[in-house]
Amino acid sequence: MMSALLTILALTVTANAQLELQKYNVDPSQISLSGISSGAAMATQVHVSYSATFMGIGFNSGSPYWCAQGNAFIANGPCVNDPDQVIVSVLTDQTDYYDSVGLIDPVSNLYDTRVYIFHGLLDSVTDPGMGNKTLEYYQHYVNPANIEAVLDMQIEHTFPTMDYGNPCDVCRSPYMSDCNYDGSYAILNRIYGGTLLAPSGPVTLAGVFYEFDQTEFFPTSSPSDSSMDDIGLVYVPSGCVTKDTPCRLHVVFHGCDMGRYTLGDEFARNAGYNEVGELNNVIVLYPQVVPTPGPNLYGCWDWWGYTNENYATKIAEQSSAIYRMVQKMAF
Repeated sequence: MMSALLTILALTVTANAQLELQKYNVDPSQISLSGISSGAAMATQVHVSYSATFMGIGFNSGSPYWCAQGNAFIANGPCVNDPDQVIVSVLTDQTDYYDSVGLIDPVSNLYDTRVYIFHGLLDSVTDPGMGNKTLEYYQHYVNPANIEAVLDMQIEHTFPTMDYGNPCDVCRSPYMSDCNYDGSYAILNRIYGGTLLAPSGPVTLAGVFYEFDQTEFFPTSSPSDSSMDDIGLVYVPSGCVTKDTPCRLHVVFHGCDMGRYTLGDEFARNAGYNEVGELNNVIVLYPQVVPTPGPNLYGCWDWWGYTNENYATKIAEQSSAIYRMVQKMAF
Protein backbone atom coordinates (compact mmCIF):
# COMPACT_ATOMS: atom_id res chain seq x y z
CA MET A 1 0.00 0.00 0.00
CA MET A 2 2.80 2.45 0.90
CA SER A 3 4.60 1.64 -2.35
CA ALA A 4 1.45 2.34 -4.36
CA LEU A 5 0.90 5.65 -2.55
CA LEU A 6 4.46 6.74 -3.19
CA THR A 7 4.06 5.91 -6.88
CA ILE A 8 0.94 8.07 -7.15
CA LEU A 9 2.56 10.92 -5.24
CA ALA A 10 5.68 10.82 -7.39
CA LEU A 11 3.69 10.96 -10.60
CA THR A 12 1.42 13.68 -9.26
CA VAL A 13 4.37 15.88 -8.32
CA THR A 14 5.74 15.60 -11.86
CA ALA A 15 2.37 15.68 -13.59
CA ASN A 16 2.99 19.14 -15.04
CA ALA A 17 6.45 18.25 -16.34
CA GLN A 18 7.18 16.65 -19.69
CA LEU A 19 7.83 12.96 -19.05
CA GLU A 20 8.70 9.89 -21.00
CA LEU A 21 5.53 7.98 -21.89
CA GLN A 22 5.25 5.01 -19.53
CA LYS A 23 4.35 1.37 -20.02
CA TYR A 24 1.18 0.31 -18.18
CA ASN A 25 -0.71 -2.87 -17.44
CA VAL A 26 -2.86 -2.65 -20.57
CA ASP A 27 -5.02 -5.51 -21.79
CA PRO A 28 -3.85 -5.74 -25.43
CA SER A 29 -7.31 -6.87 -26.53
CA GLN A 30 -8.89 -3.67 -25.18
CA ILE A 31 -7.21 -0.91 -27.21
CA SER A 32 -9.43 1.52 -29.11
CA LEU A 33 -9.50 5.01 -30.59
CA SER A 34 -11.74 7.92 -31.54
CA GLY A 35 -11.61 11.40 -33.01
CA ILE A 36 -13.52 14.47 -34.10
CA SER A 37 -13.39 16.16 -37.52
CA SER A 38 -9.88 15.70 -38.95
CA GLY A 39 -9.27 13.57 -35.87
CA ALA A 40 -12.13 11.29 -36.92
CA ALA A 41 -10.58 10.89 -40.36
CA MET A 42 -7.26 10.15 -38.68
CA ALA A 43 -8.84 7.68 -36.29
CA THR A 44 -10.28 5.67 -39.18
CA GLN A 45 -6.92 5.69 -40.96
CA VAL A 46 -5.17 4.29 -37.89
CA HIS A 47 -8.03 1.86 -37.27
CA VAL A 48 -7.91 0.46 -40.81
CA SER A 49 -4.11 0.50 -41.00
CA TYR A 50 -3.62 -1.28 -37.66
CA SER A 51 -6.82 -3.28 -37.35
CA ALA A 52 -4.97 -6.10 -35.60
CA THR A 53 -4.33 -3.71 -32.69
CA PHE A 54 -7.50 -1.61 -32.35
CA MET A 55 -10.76 -3.33 -31.40
CA GLY A 56 -13.06 -0.33 -31.72
CA ILE A 57 -13.48 3.21 -33.02
CA GLY A 58 -15.59 6.26 -32.21
CA PHE A 59 -16.08 8.59 -35.17
CA ASN A 60 -17.40 12.15 -34.83
CA SER A 61 -18.10 14.49 -37.77
CA GLY A 62 -15.40 13.37 -40.17
CA SER A 63 -15.00 11.69 -43.54
CA PRO A 64 -14.51 7.98 -44.26
CA TYR A 65 -11.23 6.24 -44.92
CA TRP A 66 -9.33 7.49 -47.99
CA CYS A 67 -12.10 9.93 -48.85
CA ALA A 68 -9.63 12.60 -49.98
CA GLN A 69 -7.68 10.17 -52.19
CA GLY A 70 -4.51 12.14 -51.54
CA ASN A 71 -6.00 15.31 -52.99
CA ALA A 72 -6.57 18.52 -51.03
CA PHE A 73 -9.23 19.67 -53.49
CA ILE A 74 -11.27 16.52 -52.91
CA ALA A 75 -10.73 16.85 -49.16
CA ASN A 76 -12.06 20.41 -49.17
CA GLY A 77 -14.77 19.68 -51.74
CA PRO A 78 -16.78 16.44 -51.86
CA CYS A 79 -15.43 15.10 -48.55
CA VAL A 80 -16.86 18.02 -46.60
CA ASN A 81 -19.70 19.48 -48.64
CA ASP A 82 -20.95 17.06 -51.30
CA PRO A 83 -21.36 13.48 -50.07
CA ASP A 84 -23.21 12.51 -53.26
CA GLN A 85 -19.84 12.69 -55.04
CA VAL A 86 -18.19 10.31 -52.57
CA ILE A 87 -18.38 6.82 -54.08
CA VAL A 88 -17.78 4.38 -51.25
CA SER A 89 -16.86 1.51 -53.58
CA VAL A 90 -13.85 3.58 -54.69
CA LEU A 91 -12.76 3.85 -51.09
CA THR A 92 -13.22 0.15 -50.36
CA ASP A 93 -11.40 -0.78 -53.57
CA GLN A 94 -8.39 1.25 -52.43
CA THR A 95 -8.63 -0.29 -48.97
CA ASP A 96 -8.61 -3.76 -50.49
CA TYR A 97 -5.62 -2.83 -52.65
CA TYR A 98 -3.65 -1.63 -49.63
CA ASP A 99 -4.53 -4.92 -47.91
CA SER A 100 -3.31 -6.92 -50.92
CA VAL A 101 0.12 -5.25 -50.89
CA GLY A 102 0.54 -5.26 -47.10
CA LEU A 103 0.26 -1.52 -46.52
CA ILE A 104 -2.53 -2.07 -43.98
CA ASP A 105 -3.41 -4.98 -41.72
CA PRO A 106 -5.80 -7.57 -43.23
CA VAL A 107 -9.27 -6.09 -43.58
CA SER A 108 -10.69 -9.32 -42.19
CA ASN A 109 -9.68 -8.00 -38.75
CA LEU A 110 -12.35 -5.32 -39.05
CA TYR A 111 -15.29 -7.70 -38.94
CA ASP A 112 -15.33 -8.08 -35.16
CA THR A 113 -14.38 -4.49 -34.28
CA ARG A 114 -16.94 -2.15 -32.70
CA VAL A 115 -17.88 1.09 -34.41
CA TYR A 116 -19.69 4.17 -33.13
CA ILE A 117 -20.48 6.89 -35.70
CA PHE A 118 -21.81 10.31 -34.71
CA HIS A 119 -22.69 13.25 -36.94
CA GLY A 120 -24.90 16.19 -36.00
CA LEU A 121 -27.64 17.40 -38.32
CA LEU A 122 -26.62 21.06 -37.84
CA ASP A 123 -23.00 20.51 -38.94
CA SER A 124 -21.95 23.54 -41.01
CA VAL A 125 -18.38 22.33 -41.63
CA THR A 126 -18.76 18.73 -42.79
CA ASP A 127 -22.03 17.85 -44.48
CA PRO A 128 -24.13 15.60 -42.21
CA GLY A 129 -24.47 13.20 -45.13
CA MET A 130 -20.85 12.18 -44.58
CA GLY A 131 -22.01 10.25 -41.54
CA ASN A 132 -23.96 7.97 -43.86
CA LYS A 133 -20.92 7.56 -46.10
CA THR A 134 -18.81 6.51 -43.12
CA LEU A 135 -21.56 4.09 -42.11
CA GLU A 136 -21.64 2.63 -45.62
CA TYR A 137 -17.86 2.21 -45.59
CA TYR A 138 -17.83 0.32 -42.30
CA GLN A 139 -20.84 -1.79 -43.26
CA HIS A 140 -18.68 -3.19 -46.05
CA TYR A 141 -16.27 -4.72 -43.51
CA VAL A 142 -17.82 -4.86 -40.04
CA ASN A 143 -20.46 -7.12 -38.50
CA PRO A 144 -23.62 -4.95 -38.64
CA ALA A 145 -24.43 -5.86 -35.04
CA ASN A 146 -21.21 -4.11 -33.99
CA ILE A 147 -22.08 -0.74 -35.55
CA GLU A 148 -24.04 2.07 -33.95
CA ALA A 149 -24.74 5.28 -35.88
CA VAL A 150 -26.22 8.37 -34.20
CA LEU A 151 -27.04 10.71 -37.07
CA ASP A 152 -30.24 12.43 -35.96
CA MET A 153 -29.25 14.92 -33.25
CA GLN A 154 -29.55 18.71 -33.63
CA ILE A 155 -25.87 19.38 -33.00
CA GLU A 156 -23.29 21.52 -34.82
CA HIS A 157 -19.73 20.57 -35.81
CA THR A 158 -18.61 20.11 -32.23
CA PHE A 159 -17.82 17.56 -29.55
CA PRO A 160 -20.94 17.08 -27.39
CA THR A 161 -20.61 17.12 -23.62
CA MET A 162 -23.00 17.07 -20.70
CA ASP A 163 -22.28 20.60 -19.51
CA TYR A 164 -19.11 22.13 -20.99
CA GLY A 165 -18.58 24.54 -23.85
CA ASN A 166 -20.70 26.51 -26.29
CA PRO A 167 -24.42 26.17 -26.95
CA CYS A 168 -25.09 22.98 -28.89
CA ASP A 169 -26.00 24.79 -32.12
CA VAL A 170 -22.76 26.81 -32.19
CA CYS A 171 -19.56 25.94 -34.06
CA ARG A 172 -16.63 27.88 -32.64
CA SER A 173 -13.58 27.37 -30.46
CA PRO A 174 -13.08 25.27 -28.37
CA TYR A 175 -15.38 23.08 -30.51
CA MET A 176 -16.98 21.48 -27.47
CA SER A 177 -20.62 22.14 -26.65
CA ASP A 178 -23.01 21.74 -23.75
CA CYS A 179 -25.53 19.39 -25.39
CA ASN A 180 -26.63 17.41 -22.35
CA TYR A 181 -25.11 14.46 -24.18
CA ASP A 182 -21.94 12.73 -23.03
CA GLY A 183 -20.17 12.03 -26.29
CA SER A 184 -17.16 10.48 -24.55
CA TYR A 185 -19.30 8.03 -22.62
CA ALA A 186 -21.36 7.16 -25.71
CA ILE A 187 -18.19 6.31 -27.62
CA LEU A 188 -16.44 4.35 -24.90
CA ASN A 189 -19.53 2.53 -23.72
CA ARG A 190 -20.32 1.36 -27.24
CA ILE A 191 -16.76 0.25 -27.91
CA TYR A 192 -16.48 -1.62 -24.61
CA GLY A 193 -19.70 -3.55 -24.83
CA GLY A 194 -22.27 -1.33 -23.14
CA THR A 195 -21.28 -2.11 -19.56
CA LEU A 196 -19.28 0.95 -18.52
CA LEU A 197 -20.18 3.06 -15.50
CA ALA A 198 -21.50 6.46 -16.55
CA PRO A 199 -20.61 9.67 -14.71
CA SER A 200 -23.65 10.66 -12.66
CA GLY A 201 -22.20 13.98 -11.57
CA PRO A 202 -18.75 15.46 -10.95
CA VAL A 203 -16.03 12.80 -10.98
CA THR A 204 -12.92 13.20 -8.86
CA LEU A 205 -9.97 12.68 -11.16
CA ALA A 206 -7.63 10.98 -8.71
CA GLY A 207 -5.29 9.69 -11.38
CA VAL A 208 -2.45 11.45 -13.17
CA PHE A 209 -2.66 13.80 -16.16
CA TYR A 210 0.73 14.52 -17.70
CA GLU A 211 2.58 15.76 -20.74
CA PHE A 212 4.88 13.28 -22.47
CA ASP A 213 7.68 13.53 -24.99
CA GLN A 214 6.49 12.64 -28.50
CA THR A 215 9.96 12.99 -30.04
CA GLU A 216 11.01 9.47 -29.05
CA PHE A 217 8.39 8.07 -31.43
CA PHE A 218 10.14 9.66 -34.43
CA PRO A 219 13.41 7.73 -34.55
CA THR A 220 14.65 9.13 -37.88
CA SER A 221 13.08 12.59 -38.00
CA SER A 222 11.62 15.40 -35.95
CA PRO A 223 7.89 15.40 -35.08
CA SER A 224 7.62 18.79 -36.75
CA ASP A 225 8.61 17.20 -40.07
CA SER A 226 5.22 15.43 -39.90
CA SER A 227 3.35 18.39 -38.39
CA MET A 228 3.33 16.74 -34.96
CA ASP A 229 3.97 18.38 -31.63
CA ASP A 230 6.97 17.55 -29.43
CA ILE A 231 4.51 17.02 -26.58
CA GLY A 232 1.50 14.75 -26.15
CA LEU A 233 -0.97 14.36 -23.27
CA VAL A 234 -2.22 11.37 -21.34
CA TYR A 235 -4.62 10.68 -18.47
CA VAL A 236 -3.93 7.63 -16.31
CA PRO A 237 -6.84 6.72 -13.98
CA SER A 238 -6.08 6.12 -10.34
CA GLY A 239 -6.82 2.43 -10.80
CA CYS A 240 -4.11 2.17 -13.47
CA VAL A 241 -1.31 4.30 -12.00
CA THR A 242 0.30 1.55 -9.94
CA LYS A 243 0.06 -0.93 -12.83
CA ASP A 244 -1.42 -3.65 -10.65
CA THR A 245 -4.77 -3.80 -12.47
CA PRO A 246 -5.24 -4.60 -16.19
CA CYS A 247 -6.61 -1.47 -17.88
CA ARG A 248 -7.98 -0.48 -21.24
CA LEU A 249 -6.31 2.06 -23.52
CA HIS A 250 -8.11 4.61 -25.69
CA VAL A 251 -6.44 7.01 -28.15
CA VAL A 252 -8.21 10.33 -28.85
CA PHE A 253 -7.47 12.47 -31.92
CA HIS A 254 -8.38 16.15 -31.56
CA GLY A 255 -9.77 18.16 -34.48
CA CYS A 256 -8.31 21.12 -36.35
CA ASP A 257 -7.59 24.10 -34.07
CA MET A 258 -8.25 21.85 -31.04
CA GLY A 259 -4.75 20.68 -30.17
CA ARG A 260 -2.37 21.77 -27.43
CA TYR A 261 -0.81 24.41 -29.68
CA THR A 262 -4.13 26.27 -29.93
CA LEU A 263 -6.16 25.28 -26.84
CA GLY A 264 -3.52 24.05 -24.43
CA ASP A 265 -5.00 21.06 -22.61
CA GLU A 266 -8.61 22.34 -22.73
CA PHE A 267 -9.95 19.62 -25.00
CA ALA A 268 -8.08 16.85 -23.21
CA ARG A 269 -9.31 18.03 -19.81
CA ASN A 270 -12.93 18.88 -20.68
CA ALA A 271 -14.23 16.56 -23.41
CA GLY A 272 -15.25 14.01 -20.75
CA TYR A 273 -12.98 11.11 -21.62
CA ASN A 274 -10.97 11.36 -18.40
CA GLU A 275 -14.06 11.09 -16.20
CA VAL A 276 -15.26 7.97 -18.01
CA GLY A 277 -11.73 6.60 -17.93
CA GLU A 278 -11.42 7.19 -14.19
CA LEU A 279 -14.61 5.27 -13.46
CA ASN A 280 -13.75 2.36 -15.76
CA ASN A 281 -9.95 2.05 -15.78
CA VAL A 282 -9.49 3.38 -19.32
CA ILE A 283 -6.18 5.15 -19.92
CA VAL A 284 -6.68 8.02 -22.38
CA LEU A 285 -3.87 9.01 -24.75
CA TYR A 286 -4.06 12.38 -26.56
CA PRO A 287 -1.42 12.60 -29.32
CA GLN A 288 -0.93 16.09 -30.71
CA VAL A 289 -0.38 17.77 -34.05
CA VAL A 290 0.55 21.41 -34.66
CA PRO A 291 -0.03 23.93 -37.43
CA THR A 292 2.72 24.18 -40.02
CA PRO A 293 3.21 26.72 -42.82
CA GLY A 294 1.72 25.66 -46.12
CA PRO A 295 -0.70 22.74 -46.19
CA ASN A 296 -1.59 22.50 -42.49
CA LEU A 297 -2.25 25.99 -41.19
CA TYR A 298 -4.92 24.86 -38.71
CA GLY A 299 -3.23 21.97 -36.96
CA CYS A 300 -5.23 19.18 -38.64
CA TRP A 301 -4.30 15.53 -38.83
CA ASP A 302 -3.14 14.38 -42.25
CA TRP A 303 -6.16 12.86 -43.95
CA TRP A 304 -5.45 14.22 -47.45
CA GLY A 305 -1.73 13.59 -47.97
CA TYR A 306 0.13 16.69 -46.85
CA THR A 307 2.93 14.52 -45.40
CA ASN A 308 3.31 12.04 -48.28
CA GLU A 309 1.36 9.65 -50.50
CA ASN A 310 1.41 6.91 -47.84
CA TYR A 311 -0.55 9.01 -45.35
CA ALA A 312 -3.43 6.48 -45.06
CA THR A 313 -1.27 3.38 -44.49
CA LYS A 314 0.71 1.86 -41.66
CA ILE A 315 3.94 3.34 -43.01
CA ALA A 316 2.58 6.89 -42.68
CA GLU A 317 4.68 9.08 -40.41
CA GLN A 318 1.80 10.14 -38.16
CA SER A 319 0.07 6.74 -37.96
CA SER A 320 3.26 4.81 -37.33
CA ALA A 321 4.20 7.22 -34.52
CA ILE A 322 0.83 6.60 -32.86
CA TYR A 323 1.36 2.87 -33.25
CA ARG A 324 4.76 3.13 -31.53
CA MET A 325 3.14 5.03 -28.65
CA VAL A 326 0.55 2.30 -28.20
CA GLN A 327 3.19 -0.41 -28.46
CA LYS A 328 5.23 1.22 -25.72
CA MET A 329 2.26 1.64 -23.41
CA ALA A 330 0.73 -1.80 -23.89
CA PHE A 331 3.22 -4.38 -25.12
